[in-house]
Amino acid sequence: MFSAISRVFKTPDLRRKILFTLAMIAVYRLGTAIPAPFVNYTNVQQCVAGGNADGTASLFNMLNMFSGGALTQLSIFALGIMPYITASIIIQLLRVVIPHFESLHKEGQSGQATLTQYTRYLTIGLAVLQSTTLLTVARTGALYGATGSPACQNVLNFVTESSGADITTNVVRMLTMVAALTAGTAVIMWFGELITERGIGNGMSLLIFVSIAASFPAGMWSLVSGAGGVFTFVIILIIAFAVLVAVIFVEQSQRRIPVQYARRMIGKRTYGGQSTYIPIKVNQAGVIPVIFASSLLMIPSLIAQFNQPAPGEAPAEWVVWIQNNFMTGDSPLYMLVYFLLTIGFAYFYVYIAFNPDEVAENMRKQGGFIPGIRAGQPTADYLSYVLNRITFPGSIYLGIIALLPLIALATVGANQNFPFGGASILILVGVGLETVKQIDAQLQQRNYEGLLR
Repeated sequence: MFSAISRVFKTPDLRRKILFTLAMIAVYRLGTAIPAPFVNYTNVQQCVAGGNADGTASLFNMLNMFSGGALTQLSIFALGIMPYITASIIIQLLRVVIPHFESLHKEGQSGQATLTQYTRYLTIGLAVLQSTTLLTVARTGALYGATGSPACQNVLNFVTESSGADITTNVVRMLTMVAALTAGTAVIMWFGELITERGIGNGMSLLIFVSIAASFPAGMWSLVSGAGGVFTFVIILIIAFAVLVAVIFVEQSQRRIPVQYARRMIGKRTYGGQSTYIPIKVNQAGVIPVIFASSLLMIPSLIAQFNQPAPGEAPAEWVVWIQNNFMTGDSPLYMLVYFLLTIGFAYFYVYIAFNPDEVAENMRKQGGFIPGIRAGQPTADYLSYVLNRITFPGSIYLGIIALLPLIALATVGANQNFPFGGASILILVGVGLETVKQIDAQLQQRNYEGLLR
């Protein structure tokens, strides 16, 4: 292992890329600790220390995980990379309903560049919307759960008088904070593109990887200091190791459909004749269904947050029902809906990302065919049949992985940032494997020997 690492750093070009990536990650982590303008840092630290102590599901738990804890710190990088992720998913989904986007996707590099530009514009727009929502929620104190602490009601340095000048001052301060958070998102997006271009691995994925890994020490310490103590922590580590092995096994599993290309004579040269395969992964959708399901389940909580009763009045029955079933992750109904939504979104996203009709048409144009299957519509039907059979166990696997933090919340009292399950473990394993593969490929190009023998 140490000899493999030494080979990495003995290769000048690869060493330069890795050091550049590490430098960008260090600057990114530094930005997560710098508070935004007009934020009361002392009150924020008090609320972070006492927030979610009861283990309830916070509205912004997943967003906080993707930002590496910067969201609850209200730093300049509070929004993290989530606006870009959301924009990328929206642009990809719009390919289905907007023919222009689909034609750009098929144009190759120039079309992809245009779609990337659209994604950047949409990221800025979403950053403005999300930063406004975040600051509004933070001003009410709801960002840190039902702590009831006076400090959580005053995390933003706004004036409280009602004169016209003071209202103008608050508006200016709010606009300044929104601009700072939006600029922070733009800088993170720039960091990710720089890492992809000059560093190693996918920049956006690595920034998410680092953000999730940064929350691991706090999550593991919460398990040690919880009700179960060290014994429960050791048991969880053993189970976590088994889960990690299972996730790696499933993420690497794929169904390889053989494809044969017929020989064609163009002029005096012969093309085709080779054999290849179409890899269909068991988890073809990745972590996207988990994010979709989590985002959709935030809607009832948002509705309940903005329909709080006046002081002295009892909340409406439907608000109480939402608070009992969708505001806490240990609710059986919440778990069931989360599981079913994850399965449904897995099928939905797989058929957007992998279109059997499009793949079959491209194979037909290039003279390819699946042995024993006629080209054209029979090939598309066969691919749909295989995709359905592969997606079913993959969606069940995603649902189980997504429920692990909620099961931990109900059994050992962990919070929803439980480090060994859900979107966190899927992203860590996926990004880690992909980065190691890229380093291995670059080593083989230069030294004819990979990272691991």
